[in-house]
Amino acid sequence: MAKTRRFYYKGNQLKQLRAFCAVARNGSMSVAADELFLSQPAVSLQVKALEDELDCILFDRRGPKIQLTREGRSLFEMARPLVEGLETLNSRFNREVRGELDSGEIHIAAGESTIIYIMPKLVERFRDQFPNIRVHMHNVTGRDGLAMIRDDKVDFAVGSMLDIPPDIEYQPVYSFSPALIMPEGHPLASREYLQLADISPFGLILPPRRLTTWRMVDRVFQQHKVPYRVALEVGGWEVIKRYVELGFGLSIVTSICLRDDDPLESRDMSAYFPKRSYGLVMRRGKYLSPQADAFVNTVHEVRMPDSLWRKGHSKR
Repeated sequence: MAKTRRFYYKGNQLKQLRAFCAVARNGSMSVAADELFLSQPAVSLQVKALEDELDCILFDRRGPKIQLTREGRSLFEMARPLVEGLETLNSRFNREVRGELDSGEIHIAAGESTIIYIMPKLVERFRDQFPNIRVHMHNVTGRDGLAMIRDDKVDFAVGSMLDIPPDIEYQPVYSFSPALIMPEGHPLASREYLQLADISPFGLILPPRRLTTWRMVDRVFQQHKVPYRVALEVGGWEVIKRYVELGFGLSIVTSICLRDDDPLESRDMSAYFPKRSYGLVMRRGKYLSPQADAFVNTVHEVRMPDSLWRKGHSKR
């Protein structure tokens, strides 16, 4: 019996190709799902729908890591330039067609950690593409950043949000794992896997109570009904890492702040704490200038490593 041909909207096929390319590039459905901010079943369904439409198998799913089939490799070679081209279409259109990006300025609000760990790569890429646009970064807390967004003192913010007000739009772009850090030689450093109860006897060094990290840590300990104590509140990941190194306590940090030369022990705490997303924060319905829109596109184009910790000598 002849197979019935299925028809798909082009928009759906583009989503399927984007999911397929992410899986092919990472060799993993789960990693691709994190990259696309989708669930793993959603990515799997999109790949399966593409296989049904093309009437072929794109991945060999035997073994711990999926591999591209011959047909999959051919499709990846054809689809990758298309998908990457669409992802950069807006910025290229503004630059090459509208011709409005030879001058101007943008104002961006961001916290200190975002400015230190995330913004340098974004600004470097943006300045390479648009050297004549001035970028003004405002080092502010989340609350002050929201006030600047509402008062139109900045075009948008780059940061992390847990609770999103109704007048604010948050677009998560990057995702980083949570990590427990401790001094080298700490009693917990000999354990490969840690539970919240293991951390409970030791004081924690956290950012100020008003910030997202403090509220997230408190929420997790409360949900698991595990007691904890805060030994010290201090702002800035670099300051926190220094105080941990000196033995004043432990801390739960976002993995993006870990560097290869940090004299610390680190353990992944993804079993308890959610991944931390960073992205774009703006007033809902706000019109973005071509300059600001170009930076937004840069944020979506640039990929970030989960951690700057390369050797992994203490990260487990």
